[in-house]
Amino acid sequence: MREEEIEKLRGVVRDCVSKHLYSSAIFFADKVAAITNDPADVYMQAQALFLGRHFRRAFHLLNASKIVFRDLRFRYLAAKCLEELKEWDQCLLMLGDEKFDEHGNVYDAKDNSAMYLDKDGEDREINISSAIFFLRGKAYEALENRAQARQWYKAAIKADPLCYEALECLIENHMLTCEEETSLLSSLQFGAEDGWLSSFYSCLIKKYDKENVVEAKFKELEKESSKSNPSSQSLMCTLKDNTDLLACKAEYYHQCGEYQKCFELTSTLLEKDPFHLKCTLVHLAAAMELGHSNELYLMACNLVKDYPQKALSWFAVGCYYYCIKKYDQSRRYFSKATSLDGTFPPAWIGFGNAYAVREEGDQAMSAYRTAARLFPGCHLPTLYIGMEYMRTHSFKLAEQV
Repeated sequence: MREEEIEKLRGVVRDCVSKHLYSSAIFFADKVAAITNDPADVYMQAQALFLGRHFRRAFHLLNASKIVFRDLRFRYLAAKCLEELKEWDQCLLMLGDEKFDEHGNVYDAKDNSAMYLDKDGEDREINISSAIFFLRGKAYEALENRAQARQWYKAAIKADPLCYEALECLIENHMLTCEEETSLLSSLQFGAEDGWLSSFYSCLIKKYDKENVVEAKFKELEKESSKSNPSSQSLMCTLKDNTDLLACKAEYYHQCGEYQKCFELTSTLLEKDPFHLKCTLVHLAAAMELGHSNELYLMACNLVKDYPQKALSWFAVGCYYYCIKKYDQSRRYFSKATSLDGTFPPAWIGFGNAYAVREEGDQAMSAYRTAARLFPGCHLPTLYIGMEYMRTHSFKLAEQV
């Protein structure tokens, strides 16, 4: 078969993948790899198998290749297969052994024998080492080694600030304190064209600064976006009205106790994007504070219908029952949310509150302590522990907390 015919078949495979015709992609990729035996074509076949959810077969193909430990793409995709198969220890073995210092900087990360063969690489790619560090963090978190997971997430975002998922895990799981988040953000080396991203990240982290400082961050982001291309207003408009950014603002309003303002903003955002889950969580919290039980009921029904396996859905049900003062039922659903996702902070707080409101202090303290252990960067568990000590007149213990 001539080279141009083979290249045409490669194009067919890429087109099948873009159209989500994975069985077709697997069929043609298999034929191309058989004809050429080129590592890049073997990788394309493995990628098609992975996207078609044939994880065991994709892993076997990659593992059988002679360059799986020399080409970082092969190693990473093999580890991704093991991730999908929930074989976390094997996933870590496949990724290899690397070490980091106390600041989260990785050393001995360069494998002299490693290659990175990518014929179709983009002009701007995320560093493969960053992706590997992130996957290593996910494996450690799945194995409940949160200290190691935290360090590898930090290593991933330091290796490439474009690896947003690593920052998201650190923030959403409250793995870092406010000072640690600020320090991490200041250590990131953004490209000259990524000023807007630095500003955006600063809006995502904890907002414990003074009001004028936080609001200046939001204004700076809008100003930064307009600077990026002065001749075009489209980018500025997109960022100014961006749902992620406005959800951050809503979260800040909630934190400041401006619950009505928060609720109005999240209501507007959810009309625009009804499945934005971060905004949904803030909306639920605001509705709880305002006592909008009807809104909580509707939100809970929709979430359970659309996302029955997500902790957020059952947390919403718990919020509804808590709002109408049916605390036993609320506790049951908060507990279900923690069983679906043990790293979902609001469910643990709600679980503790449902006990505390009935003055069942021991169970409430147990939930709060679990939350404090799992989420060291979140101030709420410690706050509620102190409040519970005050309720029982243990003022010295409350002061120590």
